[in-house]
Amino acid sequence: MAKEFITEKDIEDLVKRGVFSLEVNDNVVLTDLAYEKANRLGMRLVRSTPDNPPAAPVRPYLAQKAAYSAGALPAAPPGPAPVGFTTAGSGAPPPPQADGAELHKRIREAVLARLGSQVDSNLLDVIIRRVLQNTGVR
Repeated sequence: MAKEFITEKDIEDLVKRGVFSLEVNDNVVLTDLAYEKANRLGMRLVRSTPDNPPAAPVRPYLAQKAAYSAGALPAAPPGPAPVGFTTAGSGAPPPPQADGAELHKRIREAVLARLGSQVDSNLLDVIIRRVLQNTGVR
């Protein structure tokens, strides 16, 4: 069966005719602009699959729940508490915060020690830099 593509103009025409609900299935494809227009005009999109915008990548690994048993998770290695945390009742001040460059270096070394050549080091640097920026570490 051929797919039907719905554009922004199609959504406008449907709303003008008083249609405020559209069934979207495997044979009906909305363009990105049509999806946005439908949301702006209050059109209800009825789907048989989860609500993903047209250009959103499907990431089934995010939807899958990890099946861990209580004993399956590795224990945390002994050592100092993470930056910004103290152990309960220790009364010790938190360790000084590492600057962004030092933290970046420590994370990079830990990931490379764990994954070795399985990871692209340039991509790893970009990811670490973005995470540190998003968490406010400079």
